[in-house]
Amino acid sequence: MSIIKVLAVDDQEFNLDLIELAFMEISDVRVTRAINGQEALDLLLSDPDYRVILLDLAMPVMDGFETLTRLKSSQIWSKIPVIVVTANSEEKHRALRSGASDFLAKPIDVEELKLRTLNYAKIKEYQDDLGDMNRLLEEKVQQRTSELQEALSLAKKTEYEISARLGKASEYRDMETGMHIKRMSHYSAKLAELIGLPSEEVELILYASPLHDIGKVAIPDQILLKPGRFTPEEFDIMKLHATLGGKMLETDGDYPVIEAGRVIALQHHEKIDGTGYPAGLSGEDIHIHARIVSIADVFDALSSERVYKKAFSIAKTVEILQEGAGTHFDAKLVDLFIKNLDEFLKIKEAFPDEEETPSIMSLIDQLQ
Repeated sequence: MSIIKVLAVDDQEFNLDLIELAFMEISDVRVTRAINGQEALDLLLSDPDYRVILLDLAMPVMDGFETLTRLKSSQIWSKIPVIVVTANSEEKHRALRSGASDFLAKPIDVEELKLRTLNYAKIKEYQDDLGDMNRLLEEKVQQRTSELQEALSLAKKTEYEISARLGKASEYRDMETGMHIKRMSHYSAKLAELIGLPSEEVELILYASPLHDIGKVAIPDQILLKPGRFTPEEFDIMKLHATLGGKMLETDGDYPVIEAGRVIALQHHEKIDGTGYPAGLSGEDIHIHARIVSIADVFDALSSERVYKKAFSIAKTVEILQEGAGTHFDAKLVDLFIKNLDEFLKIKEAFPDEEETPSIMSLIDQLQ
């Protein structure tokens, strides 16, 4: 058992002798003497680990009431039980109101003093153990919370990586340039930021937008890679990539990036005036993510070179976006995009087309 430290504060040597006598036969109790409140506080400064304080009220230098006030206003000492020991029973209520745990009248009943002191020492020990347990629990909760946050972060990174790789898969089937996915995803995130979407949603769009054309992996090569114009029948098949993309990315809602990608894949060819596909949605019935990606995708497609066309100038690209504002595109988003064109051109410069993404057939040829 640990040592029970008792601080006895009284200006009368005789009273201090009686207190020491009460615990003489108990080896686990160590009594420390102080002859006034100031001396008691000085002792507590050097060693706050006292289980019980026995406090007289009438003392020179600093009396018991001021000492009690100082003790109970301290974060360190306030939980130490204080038993007031005094001949003035009329001041019992005042002492208890000031924070004393108990009251004993002089002349001291040695046996009662001993028992009450040991009881309060045990209560203080329980309180300390409870405090230690609470601290351990808080530390454990913080540790578990940190571990959970790390796990969630890893899961988030994994989902983002899957999104990026699925987006890359659609590039291998299509004739897009290697940096198209990166540019349009950063265009989308920038536009989302400019319209004031929360940072979490901006990040979501950044990582979900690469999935916009994932449905193209299911379109036959003779249509997907056709260099000329589609026949009406071929275009109907080509349009299926939006529906197919939505089907491929169906989830139960536990994967926010994949779910956002599903909405974008399904709706990024819808038009504000309702003439788009596959559902003919119009206005704000088209999800804001899809409205954003639609502009980002078309801007990059027009302003970038393809094997089947030269890049349009930025001026021509902007002109086409303006012409489509209010019919093809969300007019407010187009206006915001153009007003902040310099920001988007910086992104374009950051991800230049160094080489085209190889087709799946060319990769197979290289491996053979």
